[in-house]
Amino acid sequence: MAVTIYDIAREAKVGIGTVSRVLNNSPKVTDGTREKVLSVAKKLNYQPHAFAQALARKRSNTLSAIIPFFTNYFFIEVLQGAQETLVSLGYDLIIHGVNSREQMEEYLSKSLKKGRVDGTLIFSLELSDSVAKEFLEKNIPLVLVDTQHPKFTSISVDNFEGVRIATEHLINLGHKKIGMITANLKSVPAKERLIGFKQVMQKNNLSINDRFILSSSQTKNDGFSREAGYESMKQMLQQNSELPTAIFVSSDIQAIGVLAALREHNISVPHDIALVSFDDIELSKYFGLTTMRQPMYKMGELAVHKAIQLIENPGTVLSSETFTPSLIVRGTCGQNPAYSFPSN
Repeated sequence: MAVTIYDIAREAKVGIGTVSRVLNNSPKVTDGTREKVLSVAKKLNYQPHAFAQALARKRSNTLSAIIPFFTNYFFIEVLQGAQETLVSLGYDLIIHGVNSREQMEEYLSKSLKKGRVDGTLIFSLELSDSVAKEFLEKNIPLVLVDTQHPKFTSISVDNFEGVRIATEHLINLGHKKIGMITANLKSVPAKERLIGFKQVMQKNNLSINDRFILSSSQTKNDGFSREAGYESMKQMLQQNSELPTAIFVSSDIQAIGVLAALREHNISVPHDIALVSFDDIELSKYFGLTTMRQPMYKMGELAVHKAIQLIENPGTVLSSETFTPSLIVRGTCGQNPAYSFPSN
């Protein structure tokens, strides 16, 4: 069997992307790393075009990605990691944006046609038993991102642990009246984050006020949008004469809408209401959001590596990798003195 860049990466103890950059004479590699990789390649008698030839054997050099929404910041950042990794490996990416399970199954049917793609990435969508069966029968490599299925390799974030860290951060700051603004509960992440929030409140013997918990009915982006956050906060303001002292928001982009609604009502963050959100998208630092960081770029990068491992080595053992998000403390919780907000 021909030596592949995976063999070189394993022997040299570096990433496959690093091996690819060395073999393509990229300047973005240190001299020490370059020498080590080339030494291993020579030791293993690697043929410069062996990987390309292997890909050419009845392969399209293409992966497909099935995502719910093109405009969701989470997916944009995950796809950036996937796309840049694919480019370094000489692969193309076909992206399908879907709005329903029926549409997803239609796109998958096209992707499953022999020779069209070498593997598929599915983001944040539940896999039906019928589609799972088809993938297994046709033996097409599949990696799930931000969702799981027991018969396929998956990469996800522990929503429950992330919510626990976020909510307990607010509790440790002295907050007892804590509310939550979540997205459309048809979304698995939105549902898990709400369940996790209630569990943490109960565990800490804090009362759960249903008037302080709002979910979105929006179908666009499953309610993970600025508009949804804005409308939910407006609704909470209209329905309550008394407000929580802190709110956990299920995504950064919603939190930006929440901030806008509070500003319109001259409610100061964090002086009147503290906020913690989820994702740590690029925009969050410009709004001073305290948030739970998901390793979005890394998730996309890892998804590609796992997919190509399955393509190159069909006998690869399936894996399920779960990341724990980390708390990034900025200004909206009131704890980081580096951030200060003017009083309204």
